[in-house]
Amino acid sequence: MNPQRLLQHFDRIAEAPDAVARLRRFVLDLAVRGKLVEQDPNDESVSKTLRSIKVRGFSEGAFPVPTVWAWIDVGSVAEARLGKMLDKGKNKGNPRPYLRNVNVRWFNFDLADLLEMRFKDSELAEFELRSGDVLICEGGEPGRAAVWDQRARGIYFQKAIHRVRFSPVVDPHFFAKALKASSEDGRLQQSFTGTGIKHFTGRSLAAYRFPLPPLPEQHRIVAKVDELMVLCDRLEAAQAKREQRRDLLVAASLRQLQDEESLTQKREGAKKEKEASRKKLCAFAPSREPIFLRDIPRLTTRPEHIKYLRQTILGLAVSGELVPQDQQEEPASSLLKQIANEIAAYATANGIVPTRPDHIAPVDMPFAAPLGWQWTRLCALFNVITDGDHQPPPRAESGIAFLTIGNVTTGRLDFAGCRFVPENYFRSLPMHRTPCKGDILYTVVGATFGRPAVVDTDRKFCVQRHIAILKPTASASLHFMAYLMASPLVYSQASNKTTGTAQPTIGLRPLRNFVVPLPPLAEQHRIVAKVDELMAICDQLEAQLDTTQTDSRRLLEAVLHEALASATAAELAA
Repeated sequence: MNPQRLLQHFDRIAEAPDAVARLRRFVLDLAVRGKLVEQDPNDESVSKTLRSIKVRGFSEGAFPVPTVWAWIDVGSVAEARLGKMLDKGKNKGNPRPYLRNVNVRWFNFDLADLLEMRFKDSELAEFELRSGDVLICEGGEPGRAAVWDQRARGIYFQKAIHRVRFSPVVDPHFFAKALKASSEDGRLQQSFTGTGIKHFTGRSLAAYRFPLPPLPEQHRIVAKVDELMVLCDRLEAAQAKREQRRDLLVAASLRQLQDEESLTQKREGAKKEKEASRKKLCAFAPSREPIFLRDIPRLTTRPEHIKYLRQTILGLAVSGELVPQDQQEEPASSLLKQIANEIAAYATANGIVPTRPDHIAPVDMPFAAPLGWQWTRLCALFNVITDGDHQPPPRAESGIAFLTIGNVTTGRLDFAGCRFVPENYFRSLPMHRTPCKGDILYTVVGATFGRPAVVDTDRKFCVQRHIAILKPTASASLHFMAYLMASPLVYSQASNKTTGTAQPTIGLRPLRNFVVPLPPLAEQHRIVAKVDELMAICDQLEAQLDTTQTDSRRLLEAVLHEALASATAAELAA
């Protein structure tokens, strides 16, 4: 591998997903295939070394290796055993520190929280760790390994860990790196037992076969791997520092965007309608467009940046800072009266009692609503807010689609792989509890709570009780309501109102009483148009980011291929 070539292109390579992690895997793969350092003709072949200690090596393994190498199983060149069983009722002796599998990391140890176990004096020599011992997790994340090079004495280990002591023909550091390489490419997992919880048993460890170079070459490989891993550490640190700066710049730019919009709205609010309309044809005036169209695209280098940008846009939209207000428009207070009449008529037609919203105190309002806007409860904006049937529905091979949370969490309805219920069951459901085109579904249970999806199909279907059904009125903008439900304002209330830890749940009563701002109807339409425009820009940014990452991935593959080709050429020349 050519470090200069790597550094030369890393600024572009780093945009590839998991670039440094892939470099680490590539280094280890070269190492265990004999392509990282040159072979020395003066090194004694492993086969000859093994014959001198009456151990049989193998010429074939998972992949070809240099002729002076051999494949060997752990049991032939090492003594391995598990640690002491922790049994507080039976353990005797003095308390002493010991390692659990949580203390073992790949290539190092976390000794911050060592526990103590009682050991008898007669057990100390048996379970004490020595420099050069390889410790391998039997369970947890089985196979995770590190070499004990601590100078401190008096540290022991429990049964969840294998301690492996190799004969002098094996550098324990080389073995740990070979084990990690096989973990990365999936070979190690083939040695695990169990279906749910995996274990690396003593028998499987003894039979585990790994490629073994001559001892001097093992030392050279370990030194080269360590050198390149330090380089990867530097690249990773530089990448993290750069991404941290980008995150700060993105956050600062979006805050500036919010501040500018808020300041402009306050200034324009005092002007006449005609002047305000002329100067504010769009939310991002020409003088401010470079902030969004130049700086933000340059800084959005990861999907989470664009997600943050989308949330900022929605936050501006529902706080009255995205488009201008027009004081000549009918205020939201009048619109609320129309909506109330429609809700009452819907309740009468469907034989239900409309929800009475809780009183809104000044402390309930997150911010001062713009002129013409009105704070209200969510239930005052929808004909009904309910959920799916609480009883387990009957199953059917075909019939009416039954959607669960997994079918709506992307923000769109996905009928692929959905369940079905009989049509007579569907007809038995009250109409207000069956979704129809123009409704909004909202996830209220589980890790993906708080995600809205607009029903955009005439297809008949029903939903599980983990999905709320919000039926909008004709008096308000459906798309504004959908953006409102997706906004940070609503999501923060959803997060605050969840109950349960293993399975967070938003109750219908709290959901119905979320506090939300309502703009005049005409402004709702302007907000939707502007949000649609800006979300289209976000879509473009995502497409550009995907293209950039694809190009970076291809460059990474080219550099790694070049390194592999160079290593192979050097091997052939030798």
